[in-house]
Amino acid sequence: MSLKNLFAGRWGVIITGIAVGVLAPILVKLGNPGNMGICVACFSRDIAGALGLHRAAAVQYIRPEIPGMVLGALVAALVTGEWRARGGSSPLVRYIMGVIAAIGALVFLGCPWRAFLRLGGGDWNAAVGILGFVAGIWAGTFFLRRGYSLGKSRPMAPVMGWIMPAAMVGLLVLLLAAPLFGRDADGNPVGPIFFSTTGPGAQHAAWWISLLAALVIGFLGQRSRFCSVGAFRNLIMLRDGKLFSGVVALVVAAAVTNLALGQFHPGFAGQPIAHTDGLWNFMGMLLSGLAFTLGGGCPGRQLFLSGEGDTDAAIFIFGLLTGTALAHNFNLASSAAGPSPYGPAAVLIGLAIVVIFGFTLRDVAEGEERRRSAA
Repeated sequence: MSLKNLFAGRWGVIITGIAVGVLAPILVKLGNPGNMGICVACFSRDIAGALGLHRAAAVQYIRPEIPGMVLGALVAALVTGEWRARGGSSPLVRYIMGVIAAIGALVFLGCPWRAFLRLGGGDWNAAVGILGFVAGIWAGTFFLRRGYSLGKSRPMAPVMGWIMPAAMVGLLVLLLAAPLFGRDADGNPVGPIFFSTTGPGAQHAAWWISLLAALVIGFLGQRSRFCSVGAFRNLIMLRDGKLFSGVVALVVAAAVTNLALGQFHPGFAGQPIAHTDGLWNFMGMLLSGLAFTLGGGCPGRQLFLSGEGDTDAAIFIFGLLTGTALAHNFNLASSAAGPSPYGPAAVLIGLAIVVIFGFTLRDVAEGEERRRSAA
């Protein structure tokens, strides 16, 4: 088997799911927050806090897992000749989709990957969120069948494809250098980088272990095209269960690993960084599922694509980063006590915006070509 075909089949997807399901609980054992070995939304929120984009002191840390997944995908794409710079497919809409998806995820308290990892840790609240996630994907397939499209991307100058990996290297440099430009009159750091001393942001594995685990996941994810959104989308639209087998493998591997590590705690109440409000667990993930579907893939898949030169995926990730900051600055994110006073309204507004996009966006270039052909 050639290197290019390695991990490209169903077993590649399953191996990727197993890797995430095993490595994430190990990262929790080594210091990451409970049931949060890997969460793109939560880790983007922590990075946003570390950069001073929000000032919630409990969630500020440059998580190496995010740069690691991008750089792992970059290596995989380079060694197999699949790296190519491209983009220009409705970048503004993708950015807005990222913002909205992040808000929905933080109302639930986790991205799709964390939902499956929470389930694998015994958090039954995650099952309600996953039902909402699947409902959002199903709604997304309705728009896809009606012709929804963000248009085609086009080749770009190579330097464009290197911006995202360069930004990820920059984050790692900031993590290790931890620059401090001074303190205020009360002795508090004034940045430019902030690190939590308590709360989830202060809980993390050693940076090099997190980075190594993420590099492995990024490499496997790029090769296998692992995507939690694609898993259900393909199952619904094409009756194709290839990607879905990876999600099943992730949950099973996470459950087995958590049991082995003594981290499996079944129930609804008392779960780490989670709440028991079923309605808004469902609605938050419904919004995220719909936004991720219409935005082109789950957050992990967006990271993998950005590593292989896709600037549209990078724009989506920057939208996700912005959305996590807004969720905290505007008090939209939930807590262990439940949804914030403003989170549910934000979910409803987000749903309205995404539905408008779903009904109105088509590939203009393809439409013009069809009209010319008919003439």
